[in-house]
Amino acid sequence: MIQHQTLTSGAMRRSAAIIILTSLLLASATPIATAQQPDIIQEHWYHSYLTLTEDVQAWADENPEIVRLVNAGQTLHGRNQWVVQISDWSVDNKTDGTQKEQVYIDGGHHGNEHLGTELAFLTAEFYIEGWGAGDDEAIEVLQNTEIHIMILLNADGNDADSRWNMNQVDLNRNYDHHWTTDESRSGEGPFSEPETRNNADYMNEWMVDADLYVTMHTGTWILAYPWGFTGELPSDRELFEHIRDTIHETIDSELPVRNANAGIYPTHGTSRDYGYGVMGYPTFTFETDDEQFLLGTFESLSDRLSVELEVMRYLISNVWYWRARLDVESLEIRGHTVEAQVVNLGQASTENATIHYLDSDGEVLWHSEPFLVNASNQTLVSLDATNLTMAADGSWAIHYQKRVIDSSIWVEETIDNSVVNSKSESTGFLPAPSILLGIIAIFAAASNRRKIEIFEEN
Repeated sequence: MIQHQTLTSGAMRRSAAIIILTSLLLASATPIATAQQPDIIQEHWYHSYLTLTEDVQAWADENPEIVRLVNAGQTLHGRNQWVVQISDWSVDNKTDGTQKEQVYIDGGHHGNEHLGTELAFLTAEFYIEGWGAGDDEAIEVLQNTEIHIMILLNADGNDADSRWNMNQVDLNRNYDHHWTTDESRSGEGPFSEPETRNNADYMNEWMVDADLYVTMHTGTWILAYPWGFTGELPSDRELFEHIRDTIHETIDSELPVRNANAGIYPTHGTSRDYGYGVMGYPTFTFETDDEQFLLGTFESLSDRLSVELEVMRYLISNVWYWRARLDVESLEIRGHTVEAQVVNLGQASTENATIHYLDSDGEVLWHSEPFLVNASNQTLVSLDATNLTMAADGSWAIHYQKRVIDSSIWVEETIDNSVVNSKSESTGFLPAPSILLGIIAIFAAASNRRKIEIFEEN
């Protein structure tokens, strides 16, 4: 549902702020670093619900080809939870015909953590303004990716400068994943608060296929991955550690990237763990540090959050890799064995891949035992095909989960017939019935002729 409304209070606030900022900026010759094309107020002021509403509606009005505005629900006090959907909406799929990648971001669970909210805003702004400016990176991403951003989840708490929502609940302890009353202000039960229920509903309606979820906060400077409720490392630690190492090598060697339980503190019922444990996304909590600047200072938000924005650009630009991507390079049938060369082009492992043989109606006639394929690796698997029955119009497919985590979704992808080879001289399969009957008839005829000849001789 796209909604629009005319606002005047945001404009009045901006006018007042301009008077304050003009005198400050005239006293400084230091240029303002930019994400793309910053508004002078945006760069030095935190959003209220009204100013954010004004901004996201302007984005949708001015950029209909790439921006859609959806209301995911309302807070306790009736404020809309806006989601900015950003992509090249002139096409449904990527240029190669495959489905676009999906990224989900939210900010503002805790109303007084303003830098986390502004990081979500800056991320949206980078791609929207980059598209308009002809930026190659922004254009390529939006042609291949859908980015959905709920910039301000807890609008009530934001305007009251309160960590909690208006029921005094910590919304980032209210998700239905290891929820517990042992956590302070976790609510009357999982999803007792409309803000969290709406967020989870949006994930389940729009973001089932997402391959990245980042929730943005302020406090301890860290990019934290699951888990929060336990010190055990996540099933897909190989993926998270690859991302960590790349960030340290190419962006910032000092940004902590680690398990949330150890990197921040133990937590239960968080959106990060819900996203990974229930939805199956690779997820991060991105916390800026807690040195939130005074309003109207010389420091711009783009400068303040430049490293964080660069990390977000890396995560989004490479979202294609944040899952297993299996490609069968060759498949050979040898007697009662199927041998397949399987390459994983992604950065996540999968441990339960199977090869399927299907008839023309898509019914599985045979499937192999499960096998493992590690991230960015190739595997030659030899599979028992004793029960394989071939069909004249059959096809092959590979079936696997996108990641190791149990909640990750399954995919089935067709294997190109050009890589399939049957070694007929050593297959060991019975020949087709018509051929078999022909051979029997020939031998039977020869046998009968011999009997007739012997009878005549006698």
